[in-house]
Formats: sequence, structure tokens, C-alpha cells
Amino acid sequence: MVVEKQALKQLEHNDAFTGRHIGPDTDEQQTMLNLLGADSLETLIKDTVPGAIRMQQPLNVNDSMTEQQALSCLRSLADQNKVFKSYLGMGYHNTHVPPVIQRNVLENPGWYTAYTPYQPEISQGRLEALLNYQQMVMDLTGMEVANASLLDESTAAAEAMALCRRSNRSKHPVFFVADDVHPQTIDVIQTRAAHMGIQVVVGNPSTELDQHEVFGVQLQYPGTYGEIGDIVSIIKQARQQKAMVSVAADLLALVLLKSPGELGADIALGNTQRFGVPMGFGGPHAAYFATSAKLKRSIPGRIIGVSVDSRGNQALRMAMQTREQHIRREKATSNICTAQALLANMAGFYAVYHGAKGLKVIAERVHRLTAILAEGLTTLGVKCNTSYFDTLTITVGSEQNALYKKALDSGCNLRMVGSDQLGISLDETTTREDISQLFDIILGADNDLDIEQLHARINGSGIQPEQRRTDAILTHPTFSRYHSETNMLRYLKQLENKDYSLTHGMIPLGSCTMKLNATAEMLPVSWPEFADIHPFAPRDQVPGYMTMIRELEQDLISVTGYDALSMQPNSGAQGEYAGLLAIRNYQQANGQAHRNICLIPSSAHGTNPASAVMSGLEVVIVKCDSNGNVDINDLRAKAEQHSEHLSVLMITYPSTHGVFEEEVRTICSIIHEHGGQVYMDGANMNALVGIAQPGQFGSDVSHLNLHKTFAIPHGGGGPGMGPIGVKQHLAPYLPNHRVSPIEGEHKGTGAVAAAPFGSSSILPISWMYIKMLGQTGLKQSSEVAILSANYMAERLSEHYSVLYRGRNNRVAHECIIDIRPIKDASGITEEDIAKRLMDYGFHAPTMSFPVAGTLMIEPTESESRAEIDRFVDALIAIRQEVIKVENGEWPADNNPLVNAPHTQADLVDSGWDRPYSREDAVFPAGNPQGGKYWPAVNRVDNAHGDRHFICSCPSTDSYR
Repeated sequence: MVVEKQALKQLEHNDAFTGRHIGPDTDEQQTMLNLLGADSLETLIKDTVPGAIRMQQPLNVNDSMTEQQALSCLRSLADQNKVFKSYLGMGYHNTHVPPVIQRNVLENPGWYTAYTPYQPEISQGRLEALLNYQQMVMDLTGMEVANASLLDESTAAAEAMALCRRSNRSKHPVFFVADDVHPQTIDVIQTRAAHMGIQVVVGNPSTELDQHEVFGVQLQYPGTYGEIGDIVSIIKQARQQKAMVSVAADLLALVLLKSPGELGADIALGNTQRFGVPMGFGGPHAAYFATSAKLKRSIPGRIIGVSVDSRGNQALRMAMQTREQHIRREKATSNICTAQALLANMAGFYAVYHGAKGLKVIAERVHRLTAILAEGLTTLGVKCNTSYFDTLTITVGSEQNALYKKALDSGCNLRMVGSDQLGISLDETTTREDISQLFDIILGADNDLDIEQLHARINGSGIQPEQRRTDAILTHPTFSRYHSETNMLRYLKQLENKDYSLTHGMIPLGSCTMKLNATAEMLPVSWPEFADIHPFAPRDQVPGYMTMIRELEQDLISVTGYDALSMQPNSGAQGEYAGLLAIRNYQQANGQAHRNICLIPSSAHGTNPASAVMSGLEVVIVKCDSNGNVDINDLRAKAEQHSEHLSVLMITYPSTHGVFEEEVRTICSIIHEHGGQVYMDGANMNALVGIAQPGQFGSDVSHLNLHKTFAIPHGGGGPGMGPIGVKQHLAPYLPNHRVSPIEGEHKGTGAVAAAPFGSSSILPISWMYIKMLGQTGLKQSSEVAILSANYMAERLSEHYSVLYRGRNNRVAHECIIDIRPIKDASGITEEDIAKRLMDYGFHAPTMSFPVAGTLMIEPTESESRAEIDRFVDALIAIRQEVIKVENGEWPADNNPLVNAPHTQADLVDSGWDRPYSREDAVFPAGNPQGGKYWPAVNRVDNAHGDRHFICSCPSTDSYR
């Protein structure tokens, strides 16, 4: 009987997800604990985490499921969703995802587990893909500069408004938004403007623009109801007021229509979703953003640029990085942190795969089917717009509700417009049979319309000759080489091979939590019942989605100790912004609109001050003490100084310095004593799940990085999700949504993202993560994350200075090693060590954040002890190399560190004359059994890239 029970226990262990997610097994954990002088995980946590905040009760989440059980449960929810044919439009369309892209990019961990390309030498593949994306956007929009994607079309429009405001000398506070801009975009713009001192006027620009003095104008092209407006006349009118013009344009329509650049726009933006990315009930999708060259230094987000490496070969990098919010802080032009790199890559590959000819075939076919639909409807007396690309708005009078319901009964979603119209948007998946079905729905089954005859009768088009595009697009050779699947597959693999991802080894980035993104978690993302649903589909068609979202919300509430949660923010920075808005709107509703001071510790993430400024707050920095903790005396003094106007404290916990601050309850109480609220940045939640709840030790609101703590992959720089949890008094001020209202009590807070639940199609990842780990596994994950970081810090401490430690000399789930003494002694910098790690087969830790001249390391719970040891051994070996430089054995300006990383070009260099061997250069840790990871280029020259700003595909192929 005992043997049978042991066998059953072993069987259960083999099936349990926790044992597969957590890297070190029980024996390895004990070995690590022994080094730390702790007899158990429980003892370590008691030594590390202040007792005043530790949970006394287990997490209120269900026990763990196996992978098969969780998938089966989620499949039952997915089956409840109804995948209707969507004609809703509004920037979201059905699309064909090329299978070669779906299998080899979207579903490939080599692409989706990579990190933001801050280390360009090991990111050349996704950098090239993003450069292709930028080139595609510039070609189609006719603009001179494009970034590497934003979060969604609506937030991109809000960024455009802010860009117009700071780039225009006009003192007028009015931003004019055309009334045919997509309604969700108007909603987000109005939300953003509310605390920026901007007055938004919505109206018909052709008749009302001259009635206002404005600094900027937002247009939709074509309009949300399908009309292709007279953009040129409106731009001329805006120019007379010295106003800037932003145009939100449909990317597929731009294949046929004159570009915003040719029409005179300052900014072009939009959604790239219909370029081979599923609708996903709202995302994730990449928004594009392009401008004239004069605005290139003010563009929000990231730009990929062309530079050279140390051998003079072309190499790619993120250009103009000093604009990023984590460096500029409260002077940042935006709080954008997460982009949509994975989805931008998919859209760019869609253009590469189809090329100019293929895109034109798709666009012309969509337009031709729309013309056939228009011809048939008008033939039988139904009125619709005569100017269009793919969208018709038909007038049906009192039959609106009946026809809408008839469409639903036929499995079709039409758009309700006003009280007497219906909207119909076609896409590349529309067929002749679909057109016939639409005729039957609108005109009755007894209509005698014939598709072929209608096609033959079409004399004109919804696009006038003067509106037609005449310039060439996608002329770079990249867009003409890979149209066969063989060539495309090899191109994708070639790029993948240039990148470092979690498939190669540890990515030990502090604050970024590059943990396992389990395959079982990723599988549901591609299920049609999650992927192929419009974000504004009627709620009764998505009961499975809603149940999954509500269950995830409840689990996250249990994890955090808050009372309510919003899933809408589609990045961590958007979560910060939404949380601050909840606080500001709450204070305003309670007669405290004058509260405008935001206290932020000097150690905070750079998005914190940027988000505060976006919310109309004035930032006051609070000092940190020598141990990296918030200086309580300085905090108390500044809270008292600004008591009357204190709005909020933004704090990260555990601290950005990688320690659990003992006085966190005191910190929160000081703020509350002075009438302020506490915003706790959830970036480091991976050290708290199952151990402590922010909502129970003093915080009023937090955002959660689902792309960190809850296993959504980073995708090479996005997607992300940043839902916010709040205490009950803030719950009425969570984001709502004009197009698709969210249930609950809302008091005027508008949308912060285009879709009501953000990037909904990736939420199943976190749902699966929580269900498979369960109550015990979630806590163990946090405990082992803390164990791994302390084990690493202890092993490294003999060779490097660990900058900050907390109680009992412990760190949290990450630690900072100080390279400044090494630099003083040898000239070797943190960048040199980061680049040298590539030669050892590793991605670098986080460089110079939050302290300049340091490396911040986070091993996560998913890495095995062997991998952690391999990384530590590499850092120790690098320290020995530094000693050789200190001793003069290697020259300070010619050694393996300053020349790192080394490439295959170095290995075959016939003129090798360096004072160290080629073997030391490329195999410093010996020839690894798993094979050598080769950086694609030598060290990239950032200064050259800044001096020669190029963000388009180079004319030469040498960078390949």
C-alpha cells in the first residue's frame, strides 16, 4: 500500500505543472538554501520579507490543474464563444494569417520569448523585421519617418494630439477631432485630454473647423462610416490656422488611396491588424505612427535605425534611445514603454510575403466586392455612400433593428449607426457567397441580383480618379524576394537565427522577469474562438471570453488584495496612467481637484514620472538612503510640505533597488495621513504572489505586468498587458468604454485603450498560468524567485559588490552588482561586461538601471540551478579577465571585454593581432555541448547611428 501511494504521488508530481515551471528541483533548492544558511524556503522568506506584510492565510485561488485539465477547461469556455462573420469595421477586420507566418513567428518561441532589442548585437533578426515594418509604413503613408509600433490606433491618436501640442507654438488649447473618427478613438483622446489642459471639439471639419482656433486636427481616412473625405481642403484650412494635422488611415486602403504624406498631413497613424494579425477580441495589434522628418526627434516610442559595427559593417539598433521614458523621466515626451514588436513583425512579414503586387490584388478585390455590394443595394433602392474603399453605411429607416437581428440570425454582425442606418465593412476574407448572403439579409431572399451581372455593370468606383494613388510602394528588394513559401520560410529562419531568446538560455534582466512562457499557456492564443472575434461583438456572443476574463480578474484580485480590477490597459505604462487617472478622478469628484503633487522616489521606474506628468501631476522626487530604501525623513518632510496639494505617492515594491523595504506600511500611512493616495508599481510582483498583497499593506492601486509576473511573453518588445487593481473607493473610477460599455458603477472615466479589455487574446496565457500553478505553485514560484536571486547574489558577492541588501543581508527577487569600482580600477564598464557575456552565450542583465554603472540581475524561478551556476560562472570568469586588464596583462584598449562581442568574422580574420587568442575570444567558457551562440555583428557604434539617422531599409544588402 505504501509503495502504491508513493507511486501515485510520483505520478501526480510528473503531471503537475509546478514542477515543470519551477527550474530548481527540491534537491537543488536545498543545495541553494544550504549556501544561504537557511534550512527551508519558509525560513528564507521569513528572513527576507518583513513580517508586517506577509500573508497569514493561503491565496484564495483554486488548486493546480495539469496542463491537460487546464486546456480542457479553457476549451469548454472557448466553445461557448460564437465566431460570427464580422462586418463591424471600425479599424478591426477579419484577415488571413499566412500559415508560414503563424507557425514560424506567432507560434514560435524563438520570436515570442525574445526581449526588447536593447542589446543589438544579438537582436539583428527582429531589428531587421522591425526595420521592414517601418519601411512598409513609410511607403504606404508617404511619410519620412516611422516608429517601430505603438499600442493601438486610439492611443496612437492620443499620442498624436500630445505631439501636436508640444510641437506647435500655438497657444490655443483646442484640438479638433472629426466626427467620423472611430468612436473608440474619440473616447481615448477625450480621456487623455482631460488632465492635459486640452479642450477637445468633435465636429464636421468641413463646416465647423473655421469656427475654432485650434492647435491640431485629427482626421479619419476613410472615415468610420466609409466616406473618403476631402482631406486636402481640410489640411489647407488647418494650415491657415497654423494647426497640425494627424490622419488615422486604413493601411490596406492606402494601397489604393493617395497617402497622407502626399495630401500634406503632419502625422499618419493607424492599426496594422488587418495585415495578417487576428482581431483577438481587441488585440494585441501594432499601431503604426509616422511623421514628417521635422518631427523625428519628438516621435513617441522606439525607432529602429541603421548604424555600423566595429568592423564597419552595417548593423541595426534602436535609434535615438535617449528619448525613452526610463532615461528622461518627467521630461519624457511619452510614457510608452511596451511596443507591439511581435505583432509589428507579423504585419511587416505580411507585406514582405505579399509584396506590392500581392497587396494591390487584395486591396482591389476588397474594393471590387464593396462596389458590387453598393451596386446591388442601390439598384434596388437602398441608399448608401458613393465614396468608399471597403465600408458602406446604408440607410434602412425603421427596418434597422429587424435587419440587424436578421443578420445576427444568419451569423453576421453588422454595425448599428444612429437610429436608421447599418454599417457594413468588407475585408480580405469576404467571398462572393458572403455578398449574396448580405443581399438576402438586406433585400430579402427573393432578390434576383446576380454577382456576375453586377460586376459587369460597375462603371465607376468608390474611389475617384483624383483620389487614386499613383506612386510606387514597397520598392525595396526585401518586398519582392520572399513570395514563395520556401523563400519566406528560409528568410524567417535566417532572421530568427540572428536573435537571442529564451530558447538559447537565461535572459537575466532585472525588473523584466523573463520566465518560462509555457507552451500549454500559448496554445489557446491561436484558437479561432479567441483569435477571430471582433472587440465590439455583442456580449452574448462571447460568454466564454467573459467568463475567462472574470475568472482571471477574480484570481488577480485574490493575489493582490484589491477589491476591483480593470483589464483595459494594454501595457504596464498604460496601467500606471489608468491608475493615476482613477486617483485624480476620485479626488476631483470629492472636491480635491487641487491635489496635483506626485511624490516619486529617485529609484522609481522611469515610466512613473512620465505617467504622472501625462496625468497632469507635478513630480517631486523623494530621496533614497544609502541602503536603497526610501528616505523616510525626506518623505515625511515633503508630504508635510505639500500636504494640501498631495495627490499620490508612486512606489515600487519590492523596491527598484531589489530589496524589501521594512517601512513600507509606514510609507503608505504617511501619505494617507496627508490625504494622498498610494500607487504601487506592480513591476516586481513576482516577489509577492502568495507572500504579500499590496492591497492589504497600504496601497490603493497597482498595475500588474501580465507580461512579466503572469507569463505573457515579451515578444521582442511587446505585447504587454497592464491591468490595474484598486481598493473599493477607486472602483467607480476604473476605465469604461463608449462603444462597448463595461459592467459596473462608472463615474465618468473614459477609455484608456481602443478595446474594452485591452489585448484580450493573450489573457488566456495568464489564465492558464494561474490555473496550472494554483494556490501552492504560485507561492512557490515567488519563493524560488527570491531563493534564486539570493543564491546568485551570494555566489557573486566574492567577486562583485552587491549594491543593496535588505533585512538579514537578503535581496528580493533581483539584485544589483556595482561595476563602478571595477571601472575606476580598470576602465572596464558595465557595457563591456554586458557585451562580453554574449561571448559566453548569455543575454546581458539590465544595464545602468536604476543606478548608472551597475547591472541588475533577475534569474526568475524558471531557471535551473545549473543554468544559474553557468551564468554566475561566466560573470566570475569575466571578473578574472578584468583582473588581467587591471594587472596590465591585457591593454586597457585592446582586450576581450572592450572588443566584445566576437563574431565568426573575428574567428576567420587573417590579420588577427590581438593580445589574446581567438579561442579566448569566442570560446571563453570552452566549446559548449549545446553549441555556440554567435552574435550576428560586432559591437554596434551607437554614436555613428545618432550622427547618421536612417530609419529605412538600407539600399545595400550588406547588413544581412
